[in-house]
Amino acid sequence: MVRAKFRVNNIRTYTDDPNGLKTIVLHAVYDDGIPENQRFAQATPSGTIEITINNPPASDVFKHGQEFYVDFTPVEKAAE
Repeated sequence: MVRAKFRVNNIRTYTDDPNGLKTIVLHAVYDDGIPENQRFAQATPSGTIEITINNPPASDVFKHGQEFYVDFTPVEKAAE
């Protein structure tokens, strides 16, 4: 597993979508003087994650400026 830390930089709301569609854009944290963020910025100095969510309870979890840990765990291929 690899862990990264990302911050919400932009939330796009589609006002013409009745289902509450939103696109959340996160960028890798940068060295802002916080020791943990300095360590993450050294390991992942640049990165962007963009997700579009069509589920208001899920998209409402994301707030501008909020930071998230993102864990990348390989998926084991299931036996067929």
